[in-house]
Amino acid sequence: MTVTAADIKAAAKVIQGEVVRTPLVPAARLGETLGCELYLKLECQQYTGSFKDRGALVKLKSLSPEQAKLGVIAMSAGNHAQGVAYHARRLGIPATIVMPEFAPFSKIQRTREFGARVMLIGDTLDASAVAARELAEKESLTFVHPYDDPKITAGQGTIGFEMMEDAPDLDMIVVPVGGGGLISGIATAVKSVKPDVEIFGVEADLFPSMYQAVHGLAPTAGGQTLADGIAVKNPGELTRKIIARLVEDIILVEESLIESAVHVLVEQQKVVAEGAGAAGIAAIMKEPERFARRRVGVVIGGGNIDVRLLSWVLTRGLVRDGRMARLRIGIVDRPGVLAQVTKLIGDTGGNIIEVYHQRLFYDVPAKQADVDAVIETRNREHVQEIVESLKAGGFPTRVLSARSDEGQVPPAPVPPA
Repeated sequence: MTVTAADIKAAAKVIQGEVVRTPLVPAARLGETLGCELYLKLECQQYTGSFKDRGALVKLKSLSPEQAKLGVIAMSAGNHAQGVAYHARRLGIPATIVMPEFAPFSKIQRTREFGARVMLIGDTLDASAVAARELAEKESLTFVHPYDDPKITAGQGTIGFEMMEDAPDLDMIVVPVGGGGLISGIATAVKSVKPDVEIFGVEADLFPSMYQAVHGLAPTAGGQTLADGIAVKNPGELTRKIIARLVEDIILVEESLIESAVHVLVEQQKVVAEGAGAAGIAAIMKEPERFARRRVGVVIGGGNIDVRLLSWVLTRGLVRDGRMARLRIGIVDRPGVLAQVTKLIGDTGGNIIEVYHQRLFYDVPAKQADVDAVIETRNREHVQEIVESLKAGGFPTRVLSARSDEGQVPPAPVPPA
């Protein structure tokens, strides 16, 4: 069992006019930062916010009338769930979605809004999958696998043909990898048009399941990752074979780079991506020399990030870049001293957001106090300028938001242009 270019062309006809034909946009500013000619395939603009719309529709439209009447069941942490639920409602097919208990609230709510019966079962995706299989057998439902299904893979592969139509001179394409359905379909389509295009996968280093499977390594996947959409422990059998044959390499990226990728996409390209959706940018950040001066297409697989999590990511990005800092300032606890501190900060151009007095801890002498000040700043150099100004004014100061005891703000992990 495999997936061919002909299968993907047939899938493209099935979904035509029923999913968004997403744009492939040049990302000149971000590309300049990363040292390549960069194009972004914005699957985050699908109706449900991810590429999963494509494969789900192809699979659902392949059901027999009897299967459609009985209904379908799927297991997913969010994006596949929404794709199946949305198109099942459109097609009048009853849908049950089993989601793990840790699934983001926003994805659970949106899946329910699409009319599906949502069941929260299991503390891992594997446990959810077992429960979904059992329910499928018990209730005679058709199981819609999130990736290891030729219909699903063919649907996702339509992205590859679209990218080749919009940018036929691409040298490389970078694709997030979870179970492997997306990259398998894209690689099959792209290689059938232009065999010398290099296809690279990217996984969170906490979940290197496909990398390990392809290289015959023992599985070690596990942990908390921002890229929950590709946090898969058991990659597909069908997809594994295609990846081994058509994909040049799989790059493993750490959490800090995924976080930076989400941030830089918002700030430089005005694109909101979830952790898994931004993983391709993280891969270029990790190995910029591999992509330097090449024409690179990156699939932004999804944009379904929880708003609260996004706010934390953006705030942490400001801290990482030195545009926000929390300083601990030692003062003598008497009237007028705090005014001196705020004047020094203001004179150096810092904008104070919040101030906290620390008087109650035993390591602070009774006649002294620590003041924690959260300050907006221009950059890391500006933070150090403020710190030195306070020290020169007689106020011992250190940066609480730094990783170093020396009070230095850590550099951003985005590589220089």
